[in-house]
Amino acid sequence: MTIIGVSGSTKCDWAILHVQGKVVRCSTRGINPLFHDEDDIAAIIQSSAVLTEHARDTEAVFIYGAGCSSRSRQNIVRNALSVVFTRAHRVVNHDIVASALATYRGEPIIAAILGTGSNACYYDGDIVRQEVPALDYILGDEGGGAYFGKQLLNAFLYRKLPAEIQSEFENSYQLTRDDILEKVYQEPYANVYLASFMPFIQTHQESPYFKNMLLKGFRKFFETQITSFPKHQQVTVHFTGSVAYYFQELLNEVAREFKVKTGMFLKEPIEGLITYHENKLKSA
Repeated sequence: MTIIGVSGSTKCDWAILHVQGKVVRCSTRGINPLFHDEDDIAAIIQSSAVLTEHARDTEAVFIYGAGCSSRSRQNIVRNALSVVFTRAHRVVNHDIVASALATYRGEPIIAAILGTGSNACYYDGDIVRQEVPALDYILGDEGGGAYFGKQLLNAFLYRKLPAEIQSEFENSYQLTRDDILEKVYQEPYANVYLASFMPFIQTHQESPYFKNMLLKGFRKFFETQITSFPKHQQVTVHFTGSVAYYFQELLNEVAREFKVKTGMFLKEPIEGLITYHENKLKSA
């Protein structure tokens, strides 16, 4: 039995691949070693009855996670996995690798993530290559949910939103300045909190104010990440993540400005990874 986990900061999607071909799906809170230690991660995994039920019979666990770009952070996740999956071979990779494997179809691609955060890589079927680092939600994550949530709250607190939207936001969330500052500066998982306002932005994406905000943010993502790849106008760019999925029309508009060809928009890369790992198991 093989278990696959694909985690952003907000949510982790899991798939349990049985030898007979049966696939069991579940989800937990997101796992990110930038914000979670080994005990936190083990507790998140153990919160799922489905995962703990299958833990004893699991032979291999593959995790693709946000924040898992360095060996030291991969080891945090790997050690946490050993608490639950005591007999399993454990492999931890960055979530951008999941995006690449889920969208690769035999030709070189650029795989991009736009979810809570943002990232991109070039993949030729052999090597995953990044030209610029992902700087997470304080210094980077252009075009991701936390990036736009930060802009929304900034405009709200400075009372720069259009009057009607300002009033609707106040009535919908009932937030004070102190509420927001405590969530952002004192409580954990500020990036997830910031990204939690994306449904409000999505609801109002046709308003000139938010459309302009979104287009500017997506242009920044293309300028920072996509154009860093020398072949960005020669290969297809595939997207994964909820922000990419729900705002693909605007992303296509920006892509045309940069003369970039877009391909798939997957809300969750887990489906493509199930196919990838099933094929690996068959060929083993």
